[in-house]
Amino acid sequence: MTADDCAEVAKIRIRGWQYAYKGFVPQPYLDGLDIAADADRQRARLLAGDRRVVNLVVDGDGGKLLGWVSLGPYRDGGTRTEDAELYALYLRPRYIGRGVGRALLASAVRHCAAAGHPRMYLWVLKDNTRARRFYERAGFAADGAEEAFEVGGAVVPEVRYVKDLRG
Repeated sequence: MTADDCAEVAKIRIRGWQYAYKGFVPQPYLDGLDIAADADRQRARLLAGDRRVVNLVVDGDGGKLLGWVSLGPYRDGGTRTEDAELYALYLRPRYIGRGVGRALLASAVRHCAAAGHPRMYLWVLKDNTRARRFYERAGFAADGAEEAFEVGGAVVPEVRYVKDLRG
């Protein structure tokens, strides 16, 4: 991902939130998401240069970005461990179920394994069965950890998934 990709990545992320989290996150919150502000945040993070955080994009349709994934060291209570974490994976909604997400996730897993991370973690909304099935088909499994976060005035529970990368 380059700084030039940030506006499209912001569109993908926000449209992804609006599609995937409808019914889980308050609608006024989803409706209020701001693509331009998100692009500015994405660009600032990218230009700040934490080299441990990797942002990958997939393009198609004449160079148009179709999806984005962000990964890096696992964040455990503010500390970093030797494990990896998938921070985000979003697609343009019309590309869901067409192999784009599987390809992005596989690339992220390969990247983390090649970097020597023993495990890869991710958090997913507890009630988002579509996303949970997607990660389970890719070899991730819920490990029993649960956490909730507040978004738009609602408490939304998440579950943690893990995949062993050691072969």
